[in-house]
Amino acid sequence: MTVPIAMQSTPGSSGYLDMHPDRKMSFFKNPYILGLAAVAGIGGLLFGYDTGVISGALLYIKDDFPQVRNSNFLQETIVSMAIAGAIVGAAFGGWLNDAYGRKKATLLADVIFILGAILMAAAPDPYVLIAGRLLVGLGVGIASVTAPVYIAEVAPSEIRGSLVSTNVLMITGGQFVSYLVNLVFTQVPGTWRWMLGVSGVPALIQFICMLFLPESPRWLFIKNRKNEAVDVISKIYDLSRLEDEIDFLTAQSEQERQRRSTIKFWHVFRSKETRLAFLVGGGLLAFQQFTGINTVMYYSPTIVQMAGFHANQLALLLSLIVAGMNAVGTILGIYLIDNTGRKKLALSSLAGVIASLIMLSVAFYKQSSSTNEVYGWLAVIGLGLYIGFFSPGMGPVPWTINSEIYPEEYRGICGGMAATVCWISNLIVSESFLSIADAIGIASTFLIIAVIAVVAFLFVLLYVPETQGLTFDEVELIWKGESLGQESKHTEPS
Repeated sequence: MTVPIAMQSTPGSSGYLDMHPDRKMSFFKNPYILGLAAVAGIGGLLFGYDTGVISGALLYIKDDFPQVRNSNFLQETIVSMAIAGAIVGAAFGGWLNDAYGRKKATLLADVIFILGAILMAAAPDPYVLIAGRLLVGLGVGIASVTAPVYIAEVAPSEIRGSLVSTNVLMITGGQFVSYLVNLVFTQVPGTWRWMLGVSGVPALIQFICMLFLPESPRWLFIKNRKNEAVDVISKIYDLSRLEDEIDFLTAQSEQERQRRSTIKFWHVFRSKETRLAFLVGGGLLAFQQFTGINTVMYYSPTIVQMAGFHANQLALLLSLIVAGMNAVGTILGIYLIDNTGRKKLALSSLAGVIASLIMLSVAFYKQSSSTNEVYGWLAVIGLGLYIGFFSPGMGPVPWTINSEIYPEEYRGICGGMAATVCWISNLIVSESFLSIADAIGIASTFLIIAVIAVVAFLFVLLYVPETQGLTFDEVELIWKGESLGQESKHTEPS
C-alpha cells in the first residue's frame, strides 16, 4: 500500500524530511530529548535490575531459608511473584496512563517499587519476601507500559526506534548492574537483603527527577491542555519545524478526543485494524519471553552451575559477563533499529538465537554423560552467543514496535494489554523452567525453546510489518490496508 501524498507531508514522515532535510533530528542533536528518555528509562532499569538481582540473591536466600533450598516451587515462586505483580500492574497501567497521564503513572510506580524494596530487605521469612516481590512487580508492571509510550510520544519519528530502545538498554544495563551488585555484596553480612533493598534507590531517583519533567505532549493535546503541550514541544523541535508539528497535533487532537471518549476495552477486538495490531504487538512480546531471554537472565547463575561451575562467586562472575554482553548488544541494537529496520533486525536476531539454543542443547547433552570440562565451557559460550544474538534484535524490537503500532486512542489500552501478555508469558516460563529441566533434562528444555524460536521466526517473517521511519499515522494506514484485505507494501525509507 502506498502512503498518500497528504500523508507524505506529515511532519516527521519520510516525504516531509526529504522536502526539508535540514529539519531532520539526529540521536544526539537535542540533549533535552535524551534527558527525557533517560529519566523515563529508569523504569526499564528497575525492570532489568529486578530480573537480574533475584538470580544471584536466590543463591543466598537458599542458604538462609532451608525451606527454600528444599523446594523448587518456593524458589520459582520467589522469582515469579514479581512477575505476577507485573501482570496486574501492566493490566491497570494502560488505564492509568490514559486516565491520569504518563507522568503520574510513573510516580505511582516508583512509590510502589520503593515500598516493595523495603519489605524485601526486611523480610523475616520467605513469605514476607514473596509479598515484597509482589509489590515490586506491581511497580515494574506499570513502568513497563509507561516508559516506552512516554518516550515514543516525545520522540521525533525519525529517531523514535533508537530512543525507545534506550529503555531496553536501561533494562539490560539494570541487569548488568544487578550482577555487579550481587558480586559486591557476596562477602557482606545480610548478602541478599542488600542485593534486594538497593533496588529502591533508582526508583527514588526517578521519582525526584520525574517531578521536574513534563507530561507527554500528545497526552496533553488529547486532554485539551494545548499551552502546556506547546511548551514541551518547543523544547524538542527547532523553530523551522515547530509550527508544522503544532499545527498537525492541533488538527488531530479534537478528532482523537472524540474517538477516545467512546473507547472501551472490548473495542480493541471489534476494530479489525486494531485487533491485527494487537495480535502482532502481543505476539512479539510473547515470543520474546518464550524464546527464553528471561529464563537466561533469572537463572543464568543456576544454568552456569548446571554446566559444572559450582562455586557461587564463579557462577555470578560468569553471569556478569553474560549480562555485560546483553547491555553491549542492546547498544548495537539502538544503532541498527533505525538504520536497518525492525523486521530485518528481528529475523537476523532469531536466526542466531536458534543456532545458539541448539548449541546449548548439544553442550548440556554431552556434558551430562561426560566429565570433560570442555562441554561446560561450550555451554557458557553458547549462553554468551545466545545473548549476543538476542540483545540487538529481539530485545528492543518488540517494545519499539509496541510503542508505535497502535492508534493514539488505543495506545494506552493496547500497550497495557500487550505488556500483560508479556508478563503472563514471562510468568509461565519462569515458573516452569526449573521443573521442566528437572523432569526432562536441561538439554531437552533448550531444544524445546529452539523450536519455539523457529515458530517466532516464521511469525515475524509473515505478520510483522516494517515501521522504520514511519510516523504514527503512516503506521496506522498499514492496519487499515490489511483490514481491507489489501497488500501492504511500504517503500522502505532511504
